[in-house]
Amino acid sequence: MSAPVRIGLAGYGLGGRYFHAPLIASAANCEFLGVVTTSPERRSQVAEDLGRPAFADLAELASAGAEAVAISTPAATHVALTQQALRLGLAVVCDKPFARDAEEARATVQLAEQLNVPLTVYQNRRWDSDFLTVRELLSQGALGTLTVFESRFERFRPQSGPSPAGGGTLLDFGSHLADQALVLAGPATGVYAEMHYRADPDGLDDDVFIALTHESGVRSHLWGSGRQGSPGPRFRVAGTKGAYVVQDADGQEAQLRSGASPASAGDQWGTEPPERWGHLQRGDTSEPVPSARGSWDLFYPAFAAAVRGEQPVPVDPWDAVATAAVLDAARASARTAQVLRPAPAA
Repeated sequence: MSAPVRIGLAGYGLGGRYFHAPLIASAANCEFLGVVTTSPERRSQVAEDLGRPAFADLAELASAGAEAVAISTPAATHVALTQQALRLGLAVVCDKPFARDAEEARATVQLAEQLNVPLTVYQNRRWDSDFLTVRELLSQGALGTLTVFESRFERFRPQSGPSPAGGGTLLDFGSHLADQALVLAGPATGVYAEMHYRADPDGLDDDVFIALTHESGVRSHLWGSGRQGSPGPRFRVAGTKGAYVVQDADGQEAQLRSGASPASAGDQWGTEPPERWGHLQRGDTSEPVPSARGSWDLFYPAFAAAVRGEQPVPVDPWDAVATAAVLDAARASARTAQVLRPAPAA
């Protein structure tokens, strides 16, 4: 067995504290060195939660012997910090949104290739229970040929709105929604979008609808909202033989927010109770479909193996460029009310 990869975390807000730290600490082939943060409050949280040191910057983390870093800071800082880490020789996991646009994303991936340093993107929603179940149903032929993929991340937070740290709903929720659609249905040839912006000093978009036409002929309808009082089903996936509908979002986020981790939950990690299962529907008939185990816990072990050269990175960073190109086209479409073709990733 190869030596564990010595990894640090940059940022200890919501994402770093709940979506990264417990998963890094639970990965047997990772040695969690500590967290880069300059906030006194968060440095105290790091000491209390993790019993690990806080570092002033990426250079100090690298000097402490780190081989890799996970970037989970506000969206506007992702590109600068990722590029700095790559130049320090650190393999990088960058949280979504990977970049604010496709141009920034493309330049960062090209830099990683020039430096020959591993780079991946934290598209953990590829390992959601519901998404894995959809992929299983399609591979088994239970839905027939995929025709329409409907996907939603909808919340009701009219007072707070989208977090500035996430960059707005299109970048925050849209990064997951578009990535899943591209994984499931392949490259997009047409993008149409509608967006609503809050009338406040931040002016962030808080409600987004995106319609994609894929080369495969599949159509994807994607909703992201922070002001939806009646959230729709998480997925409605239609095929020539039936449809799969699941109401509730994957439960791994709730597990992490409650203080659980893969290490503490053991065999219960990522499992969904029967009352949260989706259903395979064919007209008047409906049958429950046992949910696949959600497996965010597989991401960091796979990343560590990639750092050791044992397998590819868990998410190809060029996929993030393609996602950014779709979001760029969505932003432009919302301004012009036109169907646009996203720019090529490479």
